Amino acid sequence: MPASITLARAVALALVVVPGAVWASQFDYSIYGSLEHSDNITLSDSNPISQNVFSPGINFSYAQQGSIFQANVTGTLQYNDYLGHQFSDQTQTELAAQANWTVLPKRLDFTVEDYAGVEPVDSLASNAPNNQQQTNVLSLGPTLHLQFGDIMRAQIELRYLNSYASKVQDFNSSRGMAAFRLYRDLNPTDTLSLNVESQRVKFNNSVANELFDGADDTVATPNYTRNEVYGEYASTLVHFDADILLGWSKIDFDRAPGDSKPMARATLGWQFTPRNTLSVTGAYEFSDAAQDMALQPGQSIVNTLSENPTDFINNPGGGISTGSLVIDSQVYLEKSLQATYTYHTERLQLSISPTYDKLAYLNGSTFDQSTRGGTVSLDYHLRPRTTLTGFVNVERQTYESLSRTDTTYRYGADLGHQWTPHWSWHVSYIRQLRSSTAIAQSYHENEVFFSVVFKR
Repeated sequence: MPASITLARAVALALVVVPGAVWASQFDYSIYGSLEHSDNITLSDSNPISQNVFSPGINFSYAQQGSIFQANVTGTLQYNDYLGHQFSDQTQTELAAQANWTVLPKRLDFTVEDYAGVEPVDSLASNAPNNQQQTNVLSLGPTLHLQFGDIMRAQIELRYLNSYASKVQDFNSSRGMAAFRLYRDLNPTDTLSLNVESQRVKFNNSVANELFDGADDTVATPNYTRNEVYGEYASTLVHFDADILLGWSKIDFDRAPGDSKPMARATLGWQFTPRNTLSVTGAYEFSDAAQDMALQPGQSIVNTLSENPTDFINNPGGGISTGSLVIDSQVYLEKSLQATYTYHTERLQLSISPTYDKLAYLNGSTFDQSTRGGTVSLDYHLRPRTTLTGFVNVERQTYESLSRTDTTYRYGADLGHQWTPHWSWHVSYIRQLRSSTAIAQSYHENEVFFSVVFKR
């Protein structure tokens, strides 16, 4: 099923079940047009192709916090016109949407979530226009709320999940999930919860499942059941917040050996002075590409559209960036750690973000990988309406079973000017270089962007 159809059904469902009060909401958008020049758009080591790309698009956000309907939606719709006609034009969508309909106050809710993005077809190849695909993860189902006094409550969740990729068929799946969560408020700022979850995953590629024998790394993962039990502690203070999860996870594959491991997730945030903040996130858990695209239970979408309609570091020109996930059916054990330090004044903001990530696949070691790197970025207001942004990003990625290491350097600068309350322009330059031990995977590229943005 095309991602656009899945998305349309999710939006249509949300509008059908919501009463007329849904329209009393906040809707923001920014319209942009970006002209990009790349001297190596296919990121080739020996045959660079110079290309100009015109990319009009719209960033949008929608928020509704009513007693019957609550929603938080942010997304981008973009059209890529390759002016050299060496590649087919593309329409791309990026979306993170959460909508909740209160069927019975304090008793029954119905939730719809949808996450769309652009990911590589082959993560081992360069990010060329013909190595991109649309992905979508849809989740919907009811939540029953139970209240046990003033400080204890529970909820029962039932969810249907669907994952879809436009080119890699092994990713497509249907999932059913049931969860029981028991919450106890320790005080006005601290909450403790016990969570039990069970998920059944069935892949649409049934032929690959019939052929699976556990010995071939190239076939799809068999259907499986995933069970988890964990406790979670959350605390929100004025200058410090923490969310710590500890538990156990078990994977049972059909006709293949399963595995079980402890699971842990932690997020800590600390504003230790008015100008300095530090956040740290870490995880040790089973995961897969579909799960990594969606938010975890209890997380909410962060909408930065009103602050910065163009994300220069990840989305130069205001557009959609291609992710780095391996789009397939496989389950992996993930070990990740990321820290972000931020210093800001009235005119300057400095951010330093080191990262570490290691993936160990359960049914085949081809994509086992470890990634180390970090980003340093600096925003400086030259004038009240003129901002200069610069960044340096370094990433070293190693594939153990392939004996391959990619070291990538990416750096650039952006000059942005807000000439009216609604209109702004940006001029950007980005250079990236990769040194790879794999044949024909090293490259260098220079990109120049000019974009104009209208923000409502």
